[in-house]
Amino acid sequence: MRIPGTQTLRGVLLIAAVLFSAVIVVTTHVAVSYLFERSLREEAVTDASSFADLTFKSMFQLMSTGWSRQQLEGFVAAIQSSVKDSRRQIDIYRGNRVSVMFGQINQKAPDAAIEQVFREGRSRSFEGEGEVRFLYALKAEAVCRGCHTNVEIGDVLGVIDVRQDIAPVLEAHERTFAIAMIPLAPVAVAATLLMVLFIRRRLDGAIGELANSIGSVNRLADLRQLENSPPNLGFREFDPVSREISQLTSRVRAIAVDKDMLEFEIRLLEKFVLTSDVIRDWRDYVIRLLLDIDGVMPAYALFSIFKTGEEAFDLEVFWRFEPTEEMRQMFEARLRDELKRTDYFDAGYAMRVNHHVADRSQEMPEVARASIALQSKSLLVDAPRIGGIVGIGMQAQGDVEPTHVLVIESVLSTLLNVVGSVKAIDRYTKDLEYYATRDPLTNFYNQRVFWEVIDNEIHRSARHNYIFSLLVVDVDNFKSINDSYGHGFGDTFLQRFGECLREAIRDDDMPARYGGDEFVIILPETDVEGAEEVAKRVIARLGEMALEAPDGNRVSASASIGIGCYPTHASIAKDLFLFADNMMYRAKADGKARIAVPTEQDVVEIFKTLGEKSMMILKAVDSRGVQPFFQPIVSTRDGHVEALEVLSRIRLPDGDYALAEDYVSVAERMGVMHKLDYLLMEQALDAVESSDYQGALFLNMSPRALVLNDFIAETRSIARDFAIDPARIVFEITERETIRNMSMLERFIRNLHDEGFKLAIDDFGSGFSSFHYVKRFPIDYLKIEGDFILGMKSNEKDRALVRSIVTLARELDIRTVAEYVEDDLVLAQVVAQNIDLAQGYHIQRPTASLQEAIAGRTA
Repeated sequence: MRIPGTQTLRGVLLIAAVLFSAVIVVTTHVAVSYLFERSLREEAVTDASSFADLTFKSMFQLMSTGWSRQQLEGFVAAIQSSVKDSRRQIDIYRGNRVSVMFGQINQKAPDAAIEQVFREGRSRSFEGEGEVRFLYALKAEAVCRGCHTNVEIGDVLGVIDVRQDIAPVLEAHERTFAIAMIPLAPVAVAATLLMVLFIRRRLDGAIGELANSIGSVNRLADLRQLENSPPNLGFREFDPVSREISQLTSRVRAIAVDKDMLEFEIRLLEKFVLTSDVIRDWRDYVIRLLLDIDGVMPAYALFSIFKTGEEAFDLEVFWRFEPTEEMRQMFEARLRDELKRTDYFDAGYAMRVNHHVADRSQEMPEVARASIALQSKSLLVDAPRIGGIVGIGMQAQGDVEPTHVLVIESVLSTLLNVVGSVKAIDRYTKDLEYYATRDPLTNFYNQRVFWEVIDNEIHRSARHNYIFSLLVVDVDNFKSINDSYGHGFGDTFLQRFGECLREAIRDDDMPARYGGDEFVIILPETDVEGAEEVAKRVIARLGEMALEAPDGNRVSASASIGIGCYPTHASIAKDLFLFADNMMYRAKADGKARIAVPTEQDVVEIFKTLGEKSMMILKAVDSRGVQPFFQPIVSTRDGHVEALEVLSRIRLPDGDYALAEDYVSVAERMGVMHKLDYLLMEQALDAVESSDYQGALFLNMSPRALVLNDFIAETRSIARDFAIDPARIVFEITERETIRNMSMLERFIRNLHDEGFKLAIDDFGSGFSSFHYVKRFPIDYLKIEGDFILGMKSNEKDRALVRSIVTLARELDIRTVAEYVEDDLVLAQVVAQNIDLAQGYHIQRPTASLQEAIAGRTA
């Protein structure tokens, strides 16, 4: 079908040939004519010059004999007569100095050209329309001065003007050349047509090759052949066309879908309907899906990744046939490499791998590592979906078409939700009851069940007049382990720690994970001496424990253990726990890896202390006896107070104040710490409202208070009640072990930041997690670890670390605060390191007076 308005290639070439031939003929005629005329004019100039030179020499011979005026006039007349009937004309002009001595001769009036030669003193030629003119300058030589005494050597004595008419010759040439070009024009046209015919045949061949290549595409697989071997059109100028065809083929392959693939996808989607059989064993369901996929698109493995802990994952791999151990390891290594390139898995994590085989009767064909990487199609998500699934993928056999990739991605997207749903239902139905009573990390009883079990044990012991003991076990240096190697390794460490506890105690003893790195063990029918023996076995077993860290170091374990006995030390579950917990802290204070066995004096002192602290805390809550102390945070540039840190104190009856470290742990155990935090915030904002202070307030909040459901609403309400802009309130985040769910903490902090509150990281640089906080959370301030600040006085490493932190903060637009500024030397280093703000006893000690803190008086 011809498109209207288009031309044929043959017509275009014919027109181009005629035009080309005409241009060739005309161009040849013009060029040859010009060259002939140029040659003729140059020859005429040479001839005129020779004639003028000959005339002068003849004149000179006569002048040498002392000719008379009559002889001169006769010579001139004779010369002019000799050229009378020719195309040549000659005139002789006498110069002024010659005329002065010998008088005027009969000559034409000199024109501008003659005058120019007299002035310049050199011969010149001129070309006009059909004429060539040569002006010969007669220069005085030494011999000339014998007669012409008034001239100098080189002066022009006269000019010989020779004119030659070349117009008739040029006209004759034009006629002759025109006649000669008549037979040449058809020859040029014929040659051009032959050239056009040759080009047209080559173009027809190229176009035919292109048409055949495109016409050979009948199915999706043909596109790959066309992409890999684009048509050779025979001309370099057509290479861009070939490349564009190859790229177009690639794009078409990326969007085209075979009919059989669409039908396969429809059939596969029908299998995504969840039934009771599917839920009964989700792994068998995935294996059946793998077999269905392999029937249409060869695949040797499916895999899925589930999040099981804060930084712990399960990898489920489903093989078409039995893989070798080497292939399993190669596959796991490739997948870990893939995960490292994903932000979600860039931190430390622990992964448990489970392999499943659909058909064990055959071995999996050998696959190279590079092939595994190329044939892997996976889908990883930023946050866990239903069932904890965070990724799913397929390993294909052989090259995969782009259109098949689309189908794979569509199937994987659906499988992600289907497999996640099946896994979730399966897990929920099997584990709901179990995890309602168990800690998922260690499989020990959780804190809620612990309180039920210890209450039951108290009732049983009271009924049968038994005694039992309670061990409170706290992991030593666990914060350091977490800081150094991350939460993933920390979880693995706690799992192994729990296994060691179970190995050291008796079968009927009841361990529980109370929270974080704290464990409790109920020892039925065991007195203090028996409890001490169990504790010694625990200490000994932990002494044998060592785990290899990610950096290759061996990390050992130890614990501090406190003992409490029912009914010797307490008859109420809560009192017994607090007693054993205090004994644990005494063991830790004695040097860690210790056992604190209570004495009668310990019983008196602990309960007296616990009672007094509990009463003090309850009274402070009831009477609003929380007193804010303020410590200024000043600018290192000019020393003015930019912020105040609010520190918690409880007023005592004697007028003194209890420090936060004296009651925070007890208040957290009692579950009232958040009430103290709210009171502290209210008292601090009340003091600010009644003053002219407009700076920021830094508040240390208990991690347990931070995860309360109503915390954000309560703090927003308090700020609104005192008309304080939330942007002036900065909450300090620490790395206490009570906050271990980073995802939950991240959501909470972002919500807090969205309300307008600001955030600071306290003791930045002291641990591994601080840098994760900077990456994951919207941080406004970094309070640099005090040990680094103090160490800058004498330690270059501390100074280098602080410089690095300051540089990092500036790159992230975060302000820095130096704590522990205790003297002039430390302050000088703080200023030298360009830290924004400073805080410490050298600036001012904490004070109950807001006005003193605002003034920033130096201690």
